[in-house]
Amino acid sequence: MNALELHGVQKTYPGFTLGPIDLILPGGTVCGLIGENGAGKSTTIKLILDMIDREAGTVKLFGREEITPLAKADIGVVLSGEGIPTCLTAPQVGQVMAGIYPNWDTDAYTELCRRFDLPENKRYGDYSTGMKMKQCLAVAFSHHPKLLLLDEATSGLDPVVRDELIDLLLDFVRDEDHAILISSHIVSDLEKLCDTIAFLHKGRLLLCEDKDTLREEYALWHGTVAQLEELAPDVVVSRRVTPYGAEALVKRDGVPTGSALTPVSIEELFVLMVKGEKNA
Repeated sequence: MNALELHGVQKTYPGFTLGPIDLILPGGTVCGLIGENGAGKSTTIKLILDMIDREAGTVKLFGREEITPLAKADIGVVLSGEGIPTCLTAPQVGQVMAGIYPNWDTDAYTELCRRFDLPENKRYGDYSTGMKMKQCLAVAFSHHPKLLLLDEATSGLDPVVRDELIDLLLDFVRDEDHAILISSHIVSDLEKLCDTIAFLHKGRLLLCEDKDTLREEYALWHGTVAQLEELAPDVVVSRRVTPYGAEALVKRDGVPTGSALTPVSIEELFVLMVKGEKNA
């Protein structure tokens, strides 16, 4: 069963339109929602959670359109550090959440607080950005969710903790009933973690593909300006001309045999696709 399905989801604000978004997240997989600040990542997650009204489209969680309280209990959520009362300490947060989630696991929460070095006597409002994120992550994991919706969950974390979090998330999706949608503008984190990548730019979903397929389909082309002009327009996603020659993001299957191609990282691919959009 798919953990999450979005079909034609759309939301409009003055000067900004998100969508339509089509996205499917099967169980046992991680989808990375990549986009610059303001691209619509947080809005997408809030639409999934029914926190804001959508103008069009459908959202299915675990095969059902109706988001029941029981379905929400199966979702672990991190929204950029939001949602924790600022006056509470970590133990107090655990006590509050135990009364909210039917599957709350006090032992798991205590262990995660220890693992994340969360102090027992410091209030959430006095935490650093990274500590706030770790507190939210401890809550999200401690009620045994089936789906994790993580908005900028690696933001503010030091490299060691980010690496530890990625290990936790990979362990989580070893269960085929579990899935993760994680948004970030730190593309390198998602490249380590995700099975599929969704590129969101100014409210538009540029593409949503398997990570390995993206690497196979796209490459960096190198040559002269004259050779660049000979490439078919629908093959070139974006281009850059320098005094030393030309470089372009291209679709591999459309370039002539023997062309000088180098692999492209997911981060390079997103940046160059956005540049291609701007130049279109």
